[in-house]
Amino acid sequence: MTSPEPANANASDAAAAKEPTQLRVLSGIQPTGRFHWGNYFGAIRQYIDLQHAGDAYYFIADLHALTTVREPEVLRSFVREAALDLVALGLDPKRATLFVQSDVPEVTELTWLLLTVTPMGLLERCHAYKEKKAKGLPADAGLFTYPVLMAADILAYDANTVPVGDDQVQHVEVCRDLAGTFNHLYGEVFTLPKARVIETAARVPGTDGQKMSKSYDNTIQVFEEPGKLKKKVMRITTDSRPMEAPKDPETDHLFELYRLMASAEETAAMAETYRRGGFGYGEIKKALHAAAEQFFAEARTRREALAADPATIDGILEEGAARAREQATRVLDRARAACGLSRGRGDR
Repeated sequence: MTSPEPANANASDAAAAKEPTQLRVLSGIQPTGRFHWGNYFGAIRQYIDLQHAGDAYYFIADLHALTTVREPEVLRSFVREAALDLVALGLDPKRATLFVQSDVPEVTELTWLLLTVTPMGLLERCHAYKEKKAKGLPADAGLFTYPVLMAADILAYDANTVPVGDDQVQHVEVCRDLAGTFNHLYGEVFTLPKARVIETAARVPGTDGQKMSKSYDNTIQVFEEPGKLKKKVMRITTDSRPMEAPKDPETDHLFELYRLMASAEETAAMAETYRRGGFGYGEIKKALHAAAEQFFAEARTRREALAADPATIDGILEEGAARAREQATRVLDRARAACGLSRGRGDR
């Protein structure tokens, strides 16, 4: 889809000079269910890698989740499970700031400041809203203004790098447009971020061969119960080619999943098996199941230990929220002063 035109090109160019040279990463993940393989290989693994590259802020986006999760206790549970999963998978709270979105109320105030410079037409062109409208589905104001809250999430931490799938690039461009307009009106307030596209996000097939997504009900959870894991893997859809026929591994979604978790040597051997033929898909599924169990074994052990010690996760999220609020307050105070809301942090 064609990206929206910048609200003010000159403002964007001028604000670009403000971008810091040190990498500062910001990304959020919605707690709308337990994380699956697509979440891990499509996003979480990149979060873990990027936490070593500079400042990193990662949040559990419970405010965004309110547009789809309506049961309070379910949402609270999803938030906690998300925190446990992220830390167990390798997100290091000593290297990255991990927090819950709603624990930083400065972001919601910043959202209002940005809404006052947001053209309606810009939001009407955004993917999620357009898709729901085209399908005749109800779309509330939360969905309509979702990109503005997302912009506030990014701008509140002076982030200059936002890892996203290609379907979210438009929202980062909207963020740049809004920040550029605000800077043009009120001076150099916001850092303009850039999207860092995660290519893997489109290459994690689900149990039916489509992209793995909760929307398609084709997911395998990262920490799936052992019995359910085996059943889901064994039920993965395959084609009807005869066992003896050679097969191209590059066009098979079972092979795609296998190589995400197997070693280079194991992957090469499996590819040769495909090209040689004379195998059944049940054999491949058993190998995939074994590779998945081994790949996530250490993380599963860490998660069990974390779950048995609730105070640890509570402390991580509280400390992360405190650090995030400190940074967000600095940015909000800059924005408030710039647009004429003169009271700073000390006066509120």
